[in-house]
Amino acid sequence: MLDGVTWIIGLISIALCASAFGNGANDVANAYATSVAAQTLTLAQVGILAVFTEFIGAVALGSRVTDTIKSGIIDIDHFRASPSVLVLAMGCAEVGNATWLLIASKLGFPVSTTQTVVGALVGAGIASQASVNWEWTKGSVSQVAASWGIAPCLAAAFSAILFSTMKFTILERPDSFKKALRAIPFYFAFTAGVLALFFVIEIPISPGIEGEDALSPGVVVGIVLGVFFGVLAISYIFFVPYFKARIERHDHRLRIYHVILGPLLLRDNPPLFWPAKDHKPLKDYYLSTHVTNTDNDSDQGVRKEAPADNDATGLQGTGSEDAPGTQSKTINDAEAGGAPSSAVSSKEPKIPEPEDRWLKPYQHLPIYNTTRLGYMVKYFFLQGVSRDCVSHANTQLAHVHSRAKRYDNRVEFLWRYAQVVSAIIMSIAHGSNDVANALGPWVGAYNTWKTERVDDEADTPIWIIVVAGFLLGAGFWFFGFHIIRSLGNKITQMSPVRGFAAELGAAITVLLASSLGLPVSTTQCVTGAVIGVALMNLDFSAINWRQLGFIFCGWVLTLPSAGLISGLLLLMALNAPSF
Repeated sequence: MLDGVTWIIGLISIALCASAFGNGANDVANAYATSVAAQTLTLAQVGILAVFTEFIGAVALGSRVTDTIKSGIIDIDHFRASPSVLVLAMGCAEVGNATWLLIASKLGFPVSTTQTVVGALVGAGIASQASVNWEWTKGSVSQVAASWGIAPCLAAAFSAILFSTMKFTILERPDSFKKALRAIPFYFAFTAGVLALFFVIEIPISPGIEGEDALSPGVVVGIVLGVFFGVLAISYIFFVPYFKARIERHDHRLRIYHVILGPLLLRDNPPLFWPAKDHKPLKDYYLSTHVTNTDNDSDQGVRKEAPADNDATGLQGTGSEDAPGTQSKTINDAEAGGAPSSAVSSKEPKIPEPEDRWLKPYQHLPIYNTTRLGYMVKYFFLQGVSRDCVSHANTQLAHVHSRAKRYDNRVEFLWRYAQVVSAIIMSIAHGSNDVANALGPWVGAYNTWKTERVDDEADTPIWIIVVAGFLLGAGFWFFGFHIIRSLGNKITQMSPVRGFAAELGAAITVLLASSLGLPVSTTQCVTGAVIGVALMNLDFSAINWRQLGFIFCGWVLTLPSAGLISGLLLLMALNAPSF
């Protein structure tokens, strides 16, 4: 082991924890932001899913070999004569990476974690006088800058095309629900096929489609078609009867776990196990989520939204789901400017913020009081997943949402399951891929310290992958709500159909870009996909351009900010006086 740098390994390990936490707080939220904004999932449900999906992706599907220098951004040969300098440089890069991710997450900037670590490495490279790869090669700095335009444009195009197929063949056609019921199995199957291809290409442990051990085109096509037709059959056998019984026949006893009964659900009295006793109406995905100043003054903050269940822990529940009687106004109603009476809801109490729920009511008690301590503990563990990320007190945003066309709630309900599945798969893929962003500098420093030599690649200890996988989910649990708010309804009106098109459009973009070697970021793909769906309203006023400008500023600031932090730290360390 290298003498004299052991303390750096300790510090960089702490920075790694902060980096993985920041990665989860920022990048993990990208996969689930549209699901929360569309009210398909609650923030609490997403928090639980993220902990499991990120951990599974990182530990079960992540690569066991990590690039020491991400994408060859800086020349590693520069450090072969002095391995201890590489340990110091990687330590500074990890600190710069973690610092910017945490700052960006707090400010609500959805940034690329890949570009953050690239910026940190560039800063360390410049400070150590190592050559930096500026040329147009895979992963170079110039490609990173180009991705600011390439990724959003490609994702916007794919999501717009995908949404337009639903918009013009289903959503805006007469009797849209019946057309949607016939089409939904094919959309389920198409989604499964795309995500199967996503796994084949993107998951590190997969042989992929390039290289010596790559899967042949015939095998890849066979996998995709097998998944497509398998899911198509499952959809017709199980999901279609479930949708018919629950929506067409208004059987409020049914819940998603009854889907396994398949054709039995079409009987007059199906053999239900654990039937639901509460008759929840179909969630109105277009119910106003805006809070006016008058509302705040007179009602202590109320929210024009459907009632939300609260469980024993105080987390927002799953909400209502599926009675056609509470259908929102359809596209024809929206264009006519009218709304059926069932679309109008009375004001419900706004979901209180965690501080109002668990801290302020008990401030009068002594700090050592067990009741106050209990609620402080509850606040610490639950504040990140019990916040309101849907409603907004913004007149401009209310106008943006009002410009979006509204569709049949029964149709929106059909697509909520496809949206959830696509979000889960994207999160698993993120865990398997992006855990390397946090681990790269640490593995480079750790391996150099342990072997006393500089290597391009290094084996990643499984225990550190487990730690990073857990911290990815924990980062979202405690801090991810900031990015959920930025990427959700603040850009445009979201709904399950729109969220599905955005998530799948982003996944297709990542697949195509990976195959063609184009530089893209998942964060930028999701943002572009949301823009593409919003543009299909055929009204520029349906997009919050101010919010997009805010997000773009975060992208532009990422490289120089992470690089400046990393470079200045290393520069001071290398030139510090010795005593």
